[in-house]
Amino acid sequence: MADPTEPMALSVTAPARLHLGFLDLNGALGRTYGSIGLAINQPATRVSVRQAARDAARGPESERALNVISRLREVLALPGAYDITVESAIPAHAGLGSGTQLALAVATAALRLAGIARPLDLIGVLTRRGQRSAIGIAAFDHGGFIVDGGKGHSKAPPPVLIQTPLPEHWRIVLILDPAATGVHGDRETRAFAALPPMSRETAAHLSHLVLMQAVPALMEDDIATFGRAITEIQAPVGAHFSSAQGGSAWSNAKVGEIARKLGGAGAVGIGQSSWGPTGFAFAASQKDADTLYHSFVEDAKAQGLDLMIVAGRKRGAKIEIRTTADTGQ
Repeated sequence: MADPTEPMALSVTAPARLHLGFLDLNGALGRTYGSIGLAINQPATRVSVRQAARDAARGPESERALNVISRLREVLALPGAYDITVESAIPAHAGLGSGTQLALAVATAALRLAGIARPLDLIGVLTRRGQRSAIGIAAFDHGGFIVDGGKGHSKAPPPVLIQTPLPEHWRIVLILDPAATGVHGDRETRAFAALPPMSRETAAHLSHLVLMQAVPALMEDDIATFGRAITEIQAPVGAHFSSAQGGSAWSNAKVGEIARKLGGAGAVGIGQSSWGPTGFAFAASQKDADTLYHSFVEDAKAQGLDLMIVAGRKRGAKIEIRTTADTGQ
């Protein structure tokens, strides 16, 4: 039993997410972006935060964690100091939502320890997350497969329109390049600013695919139809972003090659998450995913890539109370 006199720490485990595509990069109806995405069960970011005499952080992404505290102190006058241990971190700038999950995990813990109640969407705004997509915030909140309604005139993150679990037996094979990163930071801001408007016809087609094919197929456990929709969505979205990715729909040619091989072997829903380099391919079961993994893991390793089998996550971040003794500090 924990000693009640021990200083309390909050542990937060936040799931990675896949960003499967945008719906509307045209904006003629007054809203832009519109995203589809999915919370996955691994990798995950896990942080332990406690009040302390001075700010300190250790572990991967520790500097980014301290920046979250500084931001909250600036905009909310967050009282006190905080000691942060980042026990594990989603790979940074890999297309898995690492920045949002770290920011929300640290901010949620620090605000609770300080006795400050704020809704999650506001925490997202305060930590400068959710500026284009609500997928990361919604994944942290409740998990599942998510569709948001894009950005209008509100400063709030986009509204979540659909949030539903992925069928439990579906699996996703991730293709990871640990030596590469996708477009991020100022380069990402410039890339979005330089993109030409998407045609209204393409935006309408993408929205049609999501509403009348991908989402109904997911809810009816029809992975073949779902996969066709995701692959079809990825094609024009990838083409639209190709000017910022060296002229290709894939930011990493090696990842694209393995993804195509997975598709040729029976995987469905092939694509790149966000700016990559992480690629993904859906499988109907753990058995099918295992077969795909073992068929191509050596090919992947030969190119410096990793494969990982993951599942959808149907719940959000896990928040636990711990003591200093539990954290080993």
